[in-house]
Amino acid sequence: MCNNSITSLFFLATFLLCTNGSIPNKINASDILTDNGETIVSSNGAFELGFFSPENSSNRYVGIWYKQITVQTIVWVANRDSPIPETSSGNLRVVDPGILVLVNHTNGIVWSTNTSRTVQNPIAQLLDSGNLVVKDENDENYLWESFDYPTDTLLPGMKLGWNFRTGIEVYIRSWRASNDPSSGDYTYHCDPTGYPHKVLKRGGEVRYRGGPLSGPGSSLRENSIFRFGLVMNENEVYYHYELLNDSVISKFTLNEAGIGQRSVWVDRTRGWVVYLTAPTDNCDIYKACGSYGVCRVENSPVCGCLSKFTPNDPRGWDRGDWWNGCSRRMPLSCENGDGFLRYSGVKLPDTLNSRFYQSMSLEECKEMCMRNCSCTAYTSLDLNRSGSGCLLWFGELVDIRELSPGAVIYIRMASSELGSKGRKREILIVTLTSVIGIVLLSLSLMLYSWKRKKVNNHKIEKGHNKNLELPMFDLSTLTKATNNFSINNKLGEGGYGPVYKGLMEEGQEIAVKSLSKTSHQGVDEFKNEVICTAKLQHRNLVKLLGCCIQKEENMLVYEYLTNKSLDLILYDPVKSMLLDWPTRFNIINGIARGLMYLHQDSRLRIIHRDLKASNVLLDSDMNPKISDFGIARAFGGNETGAKTKRVIGTYGYMSPEYAVDGVFSVKSDVFSFGVLVLEIISGKKNREFSHRDHSLNLLGHAWMLYKEEKPLELVDSNLRSTYIISEVIRAIHIGLLCVQECPDDRPNMSSVVLMLSNESVLLSQPKHPGFFTGRQTLITENSDVRNAAISTNKMTVTMLLPR
Repeated sequence: MCNNSITSLFFLATFLLCTNGSIPNKINASDILTDNGETIVSSNGAFELGFFSPENSSNRYVGIWYKQITVQTIVWVANRDSPIPETSSGNLRVVDPGILVLVNHTNGIVWSTNTSRTVQNPIAQLLDSGNLVVKDENDENYLWESFDYPTDTLLPGMKLGWNFRTGIEVYIRSWRASNDPSSGDYTYHCDPTGYPHKVLKRGGEVRYRGGPLSGPGSSLRENSIFRFGLVMNENEVYYHYELLNDSVISKFTLNEAGIGQRSVWVDRTRGWVVYLTAPTDNCDIYKACGSYGVCRVENSPVCGCLSKFTPNDPRGWDRGDWWNGCSRRMPLSCENGDGFLRYSGVKLPDTLNSRFYQSMSLEECKEMCMRNCSCTAYTSLDLNRSGSGCLLWFGELVDIRELSPGAVIYIRMASSELGSKGRKREILIVTLTSVIGIVLLSLSLMLYSWKRKKVNNHKIEKGHNKNLELPMFDLSTLTKATNNFSINNKLGEGGYGPVYKGLMEEGQEIAVKSLSKTSHQGVDEFKNEVICTAKLQHRNLVKLLGCCIQKEENMLVYEYLTNKSLDLILYDPVKSMLLDWPTRFNIINGIARGLMYLHQDSRLRIIHRDLKASNVLLDSDMNPKISDFGIARAFGGNETGAKTKRVIGTYGYMSPEYAVDGVFSVKSDVFSFGVLVLEIISGKKNREFSHRDHSLNLLGHAWMLYKEEKPLELVDSNLRSTYIISEVIRAIHIGLLCVQECPDDRPNMSSVVLMLSNESVLLSQPKHPGFFTGRQTLITENSDVRNAAISTNKMTVTMLLPR
């Protein structure tokens, strides 16, 4: 268009004159699109943009609809929450520096796009895909696009998911009503947590979950009309679909009732045909049958427990209340050799608490899950249609339904539930009972004597025959504070047992750490944690408030920290954007000061032995506090280390001398700190790091970049606009000094604190790190080796020099 039209006839004449009979697909800074029938049309004639009113509504909106369909079908609305009344009039225009604005009759801005840069010749153009873009006329880089801000419709080529660089999530939201395009109650997302999955929500409540976006048991079926895809990389995660035939018109819409409908236009009937819907039936209701329950739509009742599982609430189950789900008939016992039972023909469980690996065989997947006691199930995830890929679940399995053909999943079970193989294992266990029984009896007697002292004296006996005054909490008080240890109050679970959030009557928030009866940790670790933390007072150490030793319960009560553990934020592609460089550098410094206190300034020298991201808690201001002293060791005098036959810790953070020879010292903690520094800078886990050009882990990658004088390539992409180059390079340098193979080469923590806080301190050149080869595929970052006795003749370490 050349000028604003005064009448429809004048506009038409001007339009034909200026475009030589062609229909415009764009407006520039000199054009004004008014609400008198003016539109722009994509070059292929598929989509049209202009003003419209929904049926039975007088409000005016700017929207995009299908041009060639007789039934007006709106696919996008600009001002969905800011309608223009019928009594008013609006117009759409492009203004400098490159913004599309909708104004009313008084030139008040009703709606506008945004931009972070300026262009010389801004235009708004409707593309053949139905995407409205704002850009420079001579540049294909978009300032803004409607595909990033959809309404209720997902078009072919649109991305449903997250762009981690821009922080933009693309999702669709229902209309309020059929004649009201304002934001409705329902939203449809691609959730990138764990293995990416689709979720339909009402407000913050999940109402439906799609299966994995690829692989066996996928909820996305191959068909002759469209093809589905999932893109996952460090910059973005999104789901999309493409049409297989350009002559087909198809869309996915989330309607006002919260039903997702995939529709195809049929010319013969001149109407839309619904191809599929989601949710479809009662079994599509999220968590309909609770944990380990399976929904069978043809059964009555629809919910049942998986084989080898029984209802947690039998009476409620009989009444049709399945929310509490099911549990195993026989409890797991990781130390005694659990196994896996095959279940087929199911929709895979919710992947919210899952991990996946793209190039791993099913047998490797099984071994990885077997080695981690927290892993509850595994399956093959055919990401590349090559029969490879591994998907692991951690925690309870929920939202399972019978599905044909469905997927296969292997769920962890007690050995006694595994048939003849399991029974043989059980017989072996029985034959060992007499030996183990003696140990357990001795432990029980020790525990009984120990409890008596705690209850009577309100003191916990220390290893050096000194009493540490520590407040005692009644079990009833903690039960009330945690709402009877409600699952809704559960913060997480480690090797020790579950941790619950509590609220005391006086308003103080607490974290209650309970020793699980099935925990592979025990009374020794409980006593050890009390001994090590009872009188520790430092701003970067979590504060122990007291303990509870009553009936069969052993609990520790800590201060509650709002932001939970560092790993939950650092490794989350969305939450990690909260950690800018000043915050990360403060966390590094805080951890360093906390370790220095443990090694040097506390009453006893304490070696933590399990420093990792999950054992660093964050308060409301993101200040770090070191936690979990269950396997720490305290030393007096001038002792700085020891040797053990029982290597305890976490792969990926253990120093070479400790993992191989069982030798630990303050320098072992320094190594773990160095790993943590490089993880905080990169946002990547050491053991799960992968690179297309080599097989080194994170330490090896950082070392290679340092040798090639390209250290900044290690930095998390989320930090590129927030960090100070010299500060980051220095932190990487310090991290590499801490992970050197030889303990004597590593600095002590007092030197580390000085190097971090004073740039005038000269840094020595680091030598190659320990354990910087490619990660072992069968051991995860969380693999627990607390009970492993590692000897030097059973484990070798191969060092690779960087290219």
